[in-house]
Amino acid sequence: MACLSTPRLLADSTTSATEGRVAWAPARSLWVGGMTLAALVLAPLHVTPGSVVLFLVTSAVTLCAGHSIGLHRLLIHRSFSAPLWVERTLIYLGTLVGMAGPLGMVQLHDTRDWAQRQAACHPLHAHRATLLRDAWWQMHCRLVLMHPPRFVPEDRLSRDRTLAFLEATWMAQQLPWALLFFWIGGMPWLLWGVPVRIAASLTGHWLVGHFTHGRGPQGWVVDGAAVQGHDLPAASLVTFGEAWHGNHHAWPDSARLGLEPGQHDPGWWLLLALRRLGLVWGLKQPGALEPRAGLRRVAPEIMPHARRDADGACRAVSA
Repeated sequence: MACLSTPRLLADSTTSATEGRVAWAPARSLWVGGMTLAALVLAPLHVTPGSVVLFLVTSAVTLCAGHSIGLHRLLIHRSFSAPLWVERTLIYLGTLVGMAGPLGMVQLHDTRDWAQRQAACHPLHAHRATLLRDAWWQMHCRLVLMHPPRFVPEDRLSRDRTLAFLEATWMAQQLPWALLFFWIGGMPWLLWGVPVRIAASLTGHWLVGHFTHGRGPQGWVVDGAAVQGHDLPAASLVTFGEAWHGNHHAWPDSARLGLEPGQHDPGWWLLLALRRLGLVWGLKQPGALEPRAGLRRVAPEIMPHARRDADGACRAVSA
């Protein structure tokens, strides 16, 4: 069966989402392993109330404003608009999460999204391995497809010198903060402000991906897709709304992830605050978006702004 293309991943007649091998990624593995080892071995020996507060504050800022809003909702999905200086600030904060550079994040996200949209994909992209194997695969390895699609980022990504700089230096971006934290609070601040924060963020990101691609409540199904999105309500606050992954699979370009009553989405709350300040605009929601092909509603409750598109999607499926 021929593979589908997405805006940045172009498939041809030879492209396959299933044929490939999982290979160890030394640089990535040493980075993640080093941060995790420092967090587990050294951080418990150097802990103060101030260092824990630093960890909580820096994690919240980088994960919410940086990863969820700057990298995911803005750079990857363009679900809202912002002045260039605001956009670059948010993307910089996302780079500080320590997962990858901004261009690397776009390619990693889009490759996984492309694979999950096919009729079948490799178990790595589907998170179908056991818990420990999936952790090893996702954080220490890479999937080498035999016949991969062609990654073609738009000019606003490929020609942006700031993004290129952050991509080339994303690991080194931790150094100024490490020096500042050490100068202010010594080893406790250094350890809890950098390696503990990075290890917790990366491990949490993998755990959410593992669970939300295999089980849990669903409000939507995309017929024909190899992988469905599920929600993880217990993690909605600590993931700043990213745990509503079933909603995200249904409406990937929506700036709002918590669509139903009671679905807490701190990332959306921050965007609303930034909109009040005039720093962002054009926040996209399901009511203004075209439904994905094959989108089908499987839960009765739905917010008014999404009802029109959901009904249209259901009619298209049943027709």
